[in-house]
Amino acid sequence: MEFTHFNHKGKARMVEVGHKADTERVAVARGSIKMAPETLKMIREGQMKKGDVLGVAQIGGIMACKRTSELIPMCHNIFLTGADIDFEIDEANSCVKIEAQVKTVGKTGVEMEALTAVSVAALTIYDMCKAVDKDMIIENIRLVRKSGGKSGEYRRKGEN
Repeated sequence: MEFTHFNHKGKARMVEVGHKADTERVAVARGSIKMAPETLKMIREGQMKKGDVLGVAQIGGIMACKRTSELIPMCHNIFLTGADIDFEIDEANSCVKIEAQVKTVGKTGVEMEALTAVSVAALTIYDMCKAVDKDMIIENIRLVRKSGGKSGEYRRKGEN
């Protein structure tokens, strides 16, 4: 194993992917945002003054994954063939669970796009709810699976 984003002088570089074959690639990332039970209730019941929190967060996450290469310095600009975000309100843990699935057919994967989608969706929820709950915690953002490319299938242990 070696880091690929450094040249022979140890300086940052964008990895050359022109020689790679185009393959179907999928990445799934997850994370969550914990909050006060009252805040979660307001989201669930549509009582936030800024509007439909999860609807806006879904659009924000999808918009962000399309712009990942503008945010992460060494990411390639990727043509995405699909992006979706799902939310689960978890009353027991007083949080919103977030899952993003991103797809492409190309020479490089979409892991960073999926992670960016989850991150911005969580940040959007925070932004829309911060007037009533500044103690929210964004946590556990992680890649749970990916497929395609030379390295093939990856699945995080303990995740379905």
